[in-house]
Parts: sequence; structure tokens; C-alpha cells
Amino acid sequence: MKNKRRFKMATDRYQTPLAERYASKEMQYIFSPDKKFRTWRALWIALAESEKELGLNITDEQIEELKAHKDDINYEDAKAREKIVRHDVMSHVYAYGLQCPKAKGIIHLGATSCYVGDNTDLIIMTEGLKLVRKKLVNVINELSKFADEYKALPTLAFTHFQPAQPTTVGKRATLWMQELLLDLEDLNHVISTMKLLGQKGTTGTQASFMELFEGDQDKIRRLDKMIANKMGFEDTYPVSGQTYSRKVDTKVVNVLAGIAASAHKFSNDIRLLQHLKEIEEPFEKTQIGSSAMAYKRNPMRSERIASLANYVMSDVMNPAITSATQWFERTLDDSANKRMSVPEAFLAVDGILDLYLNVVDGLVVYDKVIYKHIMAELPFMATENIMMDAVKAGGDRQELHERIRTLSMEAGRRVKVEGLDNNLLELIAADPAFNLTLEDLQKNMDPSLYTGRSKWQVEEFLSEVVKPILNEYKDELGLTAEINC
Repeated sequence: MKNKRRFKMATDRYQTPLAERYASKEMQYIFSPDKKFRTWRALWIALAESEKELGLNITDEQIEELKAHKDDINYEDAKAREKIVRHDVMSHVYAYGLQCPKAKGIIHLGATSCYVGDNTDLIIMTEGLKLVRKKLVNVINELSKFADEYKALPTLAFTHFQPAQPTTVGKRATLWMQELLLDLEDLNHVISTMKLLGQKGTTGTQASFMELFEGDQDKIRRLDKMIANKMGFEDTYPVSGQTYSRKVDTKVVNVLAGIAASAHKFSNDIRLLQHLKEIEEPFEKTQIGSSAMAYKRNPMRSERIASLANYVMSDVMNPAITSATQWFERTLDDSANKRMSVPEAFLAVDGILDLYLNVVDGLVVYDKVIYKHIMAELPFMATENIMMDAVKAGGDRQELHERIRTLSMEAGRRVKVEGLDNNLLELIAADPAFNLTLEDLQKNMDPSLYTGRSKWQVEEFLSEVVKPILNEYKDELGLTAEINC
């Protein structure tokens, strides 16, 4: 009976797909009740310790009692109390006090609810950002390997999704990396500016602490700094209302949306390249691409990246609107929105980066298809070189330009209308104005002649830009030796 009930509880109500299908256990823990309420208790301990160190009548025995029960949250007691008082913070103060009878009188001393609520949000967001950074750096590392491996493989570049001057597969990958490096720069900035709220009181004036410390402003200023340091932060926001400014949430979700946008761009390119059969995302041996068309190999990982990215980019509006509509020193219409918009942005980006890493790690490059496509277009792209060769052989540049334009139109019609191979080289060889043989023209058919500095750009980018950054995050990559791109 017990097992049946557990099964029913798991299937008879809505569960967020972000937790069920997409986000990692690590990110889910950061936004879990355990993490939240353990952090509340850590903050209460930091407050009590700091108040004791600044002279309030709090004993070591009381603090040790609080520490002894920091992690064993008595949820049932808190839930039962909340049904009565309809206040989550005071319910947990009560539950903690049941476990710590000697210390219950000094738990939450001088603080308001936002002392635990807002400081915890800031701590959790900071930890979430650091996990996002770890995964972002891992994606950049994997892309660097891909770019290095294919730095010299010519491929058609596209402008307006029309064939353009060739690039290399590796050079294209550096474009994806460049966007992620911009995101990393923004992410580092946001992490570096994260502070705690500290203890500011009901309207941000610290009036309750003026009473506790008998007007000793130096102690009150020191109290803020001490709590921040005990919780792993350098400082607190110098002024606030009852809450920290909700613009912090806006700033955090904006940087997550930037990562989502970069991943979306990557997923678009992969999906288009898979349509061209040039590059394919991982496809497992037993994977089914379509319920109706058994032969299909849909780019479902890249599509999922795009789908989650759309969600994160649209989610930016939630904290922005919440920030804009706060009244004076605080209003509670932020609470329900924050509970959803901020955690789910993190969970979605976490899933995006896991997918991104999975796709890059398993990308399949079909070099023969790439070569076939580039050779079908290369005669058009080689015409400038061909024209210069013909001028050297005694031709008139202006006349040759007109001849190439006309012949290119004829060859283009053959390809588009008749569905035949590109015969531009044969047409040029047959035209006496060029004075070039087909063998002469074939010398211009090496795709590497048209990729410019692509190979060297990749090498320089990896060596001068990416390698120093990756070595800075060796610990987050789990590496002991230096990275050599």
C-alpha cells in the first residue's frame, strides 16, 4: 500500500519538466528546499555568532546547539506551524527552536524575514552562477578541441544562407566560441558584483539593531561585514529597503538569457548543417527519429536547446517587470514570481549547457559531403582568380569580366533549371577570349586557396585567447596539466 501511494504521488500532479527532464542534480540541489532551509539556519548562526562577538548576551552553548541542528530540518514541525501562523520564516524559527530549546530565544534576533529570505536568494543565485560558469567553460573547452581538429577543413561559408566565400569548419566553431566568451565575461562580472543584503531591518534603516546595540553605529556597520564574511561574501549592499534591489535578479537572468541566445545560435547552425548533411549531432544506435518515418535522424538535441533558450530569453521580462513595479521600501508582489522565474531560468540554462556539451562532444563531420558542396560552387568563386590568369595571358580585363558574367549566368541556369552539374569551367575553357585550357583552370579548384587566414585565425584564437582563459579555470575543468590548444 505504501509503494502504491508513493507511485500515485509521483504521477497524479504536475511536475516541472525542467526538473524532470532537463536540469542536472547539482542545479536542482542548489534550488532545493534542503539547500534553502539549511542556508536559513547558517544565516541564523552567522547572525548569532556576530552578535555575540559584538557583545550581546549570547552564549557559546546556544551557538553550539544551533550548529548541532543546522542540517536536520524538521520539516513536519515547520509545515504544521505554518498552517497556523501563515508565515514561512516564523514557522521555521519555531521549528528550529523546538530542536534548540536553549537557543530559541536568540534565533533571528533583531532580524526581519528578508534577512534569511533575501540573503539566501543571493547566496543561491551566486552558487548557481558558479555552476553555470563551470559548465560554460567546459563547453568552450570542448569547442576548442573541435575547432583545432577541423581548423583547415574548407567548407562553404554562408551569407543570407547563400553560398559565399569558403571558410573552414574550425573557423566557424570559433564564432560559436567567441559568443560564449562574451557570455563568460558578462558572467564573471555579475558574479564579482554579487553581495549580500546583510541585516537591514524592516525598512532598511537597521532601527532594531540600533536598539540592540544601544545606538553603537560602528558595531552595526561591523555586523553587516561580519555576516557577509561568515557566509563567504566580501560585502553587503550599502543601502536597501527591506529587500535587496530586484534589479539584481534582472541582472542575473539577463546574463543567463545571453548564454541561452548564444546556444540558440549554435543550435540553429547545427540544424541547418544537418539539413545539408554536412554535420550531424549525436544519434544513438537505438534512437528513433520519427514514429512514422523510420529513416529520419532529427536534430532533437539542438531543437531542445533552441526550445529551452526561447524560454529563458522570454523569462527575462519577469524579473524586469518585478523590479519596475516594487513600491517604496518593499511590496510582496515579487514573491510568487521570483519563486518561479529565477530558479527556472537557472534550471533551463543548466539543461541547455549540458545539451550543448553533449552535442559538441558527439558531432559527426561528413567531409566528403562538405567537399562535394564546395566544389559545386567553387567555379563561381574562382572566377576572380581565373580572370587574373586570363589577363596575364593577354586578355582584356573589362571584356573578360563581361564574358565571365554571361557564362556564369549560363552555368547557373544549367544548375538551377536543368538540375545538371556546374559546367562553368568547361564554358570558360571553350571561350577563346580567355586563352586558358581546362587543365589551367583546374589549378584554381583547390578549396584551401579561398579560405584566407581561416586556419591561422583558429590557431591564433585558440593560443592567444582561449588557452589562457581555459588554464585560468583548470580546476573547474578537473584538469591538473596546462591546456595546449
